[in-house]
Amino acid sequence: MSKLQLIIKREFIAKVRNKSFIVMTFLSPLITVAMGALVYFLMKKNDEKVKKIVYVDESRLFSKEDFSDSKTVHFVDFSSMGIEETKKRVEAGDYYGALFIPAIDSLEILANSIEFYSKESPGISVMNALESKIETKLRNSKLTNLGIDLDKIASSKIKTDIKMFNFSGEESSKLINGLKIGFGALSGYLLMMFVIIYGSSVMRSVIEEKTSRIIEIIVSSVKPFQLMMGKIIGNASAGLLQFLIWGILIFIIGTITSSVFGFTMTEMQTSGISAEQLEAAKQAAGADKMQLVLQEIMRLPLLKMFVLFIFYFLGGYMLYSSLFAAVGAAVDNETDTQQFMLPIMLPLILGVYVGFATVINDPHGPISVAFSYIPLTSPIVMLMRVPFGVSWMELAISMTLLVVTFVFMVWFAAKIYRVGILMYGKKPTYKDLYKWLKYKG
Repeated sequence: MSKLQLIIKREFIAKVRNKSFIVMTFLSPLITVAMGALVYFLMKKNDEKVKKIVYVDESRLFSKEDFSDSKTVHFVDFSSMGIEETKKRVEAGDYYGALFIPAIDSLEILANSIEFYSKESPGISVMNALESKIETKLRNSKLTNLGIDLDKIASSKIKTDIKMFNFSGEESSKLINGLKIGFGALSGYLLMMFVIIYGSSVMRSVIEEKTSRIIEIIVSSVKPFQLMMGKIIGNASAGLLQFLIWGILIFIIGTITSSVFGFTMTEMQTSGISAEQLEAAKQAAGADKMQLVLQEIMRLPLLKMFVLFIFYFLGGYMLYSSLFAAVGAAVDNETDTQQFMLPIMLPLILGVYVGFATVINDPHGPISVAFSYIPLTSPIVMLMRVPFGVSWMELAISMTLLVVTFVFMVWFAAKIYRVGILMYGKKPTYKDLYKWLKYKG
């Protein structure tokens, strides 16, 4: 045990003293916040540019009120000039585009005959806004032609808001589902990134020591299994320390940035949403609903979620890192690892795709439940399901299978590790790995 502790300490110190580790630990949060601020700034600048759109209405159905100006789009009536003259002026001038509405009696045919001309491809949001304005006008015109009172239709609209309760009588909120999805997705994504980054670090560490022949001296003092576990735990400890520092620094830098430049992290995340959409969302949420969301957050089993996050986070990392260590021991250089990496990475990728495709829509569906039991995908899929509430029986099955599989994978990887760590000059194949697994001793 003392030898294992020494190896863990050695790997941890070697990792945290590495210049690239120190630089990235303190530079990554700065880059993250700076990139978010840059995107926010560019989006703001893009929104400040006013787009001038001219329209030629030969149908005489539309008025200036139908093409009301917004903060970023201004409409100009060129109906008196005709479409050909308008095209020339728009092409020669500083206009975003020209909308042409022909004179057609049939509203159905007119709806598919309207044209838009521009120098460059117009943005999707602009075209959606134009189509929405035209659809509203044509629909109202058709209703009027049918003798239907528009005021009565407007007054007949009723907004439905279904209240959500559990069987204990506690009120929930539809908005909280977004928070649960966000937490689950972030947890799964962090686990995948952690495994890829620090699992690869374990593999590279093994390859470096193997190629420098230092490993021959080390294995004369410790068992290969102890060396492999020491590397995995040491790198994991350094990675967790780095993640903790990142979280603290991003919070501090984000707070300072928001106070100095006058915008929040929420604004940076929603910079791609128009001002009208944001205002509508705020009105839809309302103060009462926001208070309900805060209450719902406090009712979540936060301690349970945190403990399970740590368990699956470390369990998934340890499981995959043992395989990374075995691959590093089997080869002489990083180029030769490519043939063995695909089988390791596929379950990770599959877990992420299954999580986003099934858990978000139905966290308790058969596919979500099945993949939260499979050990190679359960660290990601189960972390995505936990915020939605998972029974202790399901958790017990999933956690037991993960631990059993981890023990098996460590035994599996150790048999490859102890033989491959002293093999040089030969590019191994899957057949060679199978032979190493059958070696005794």
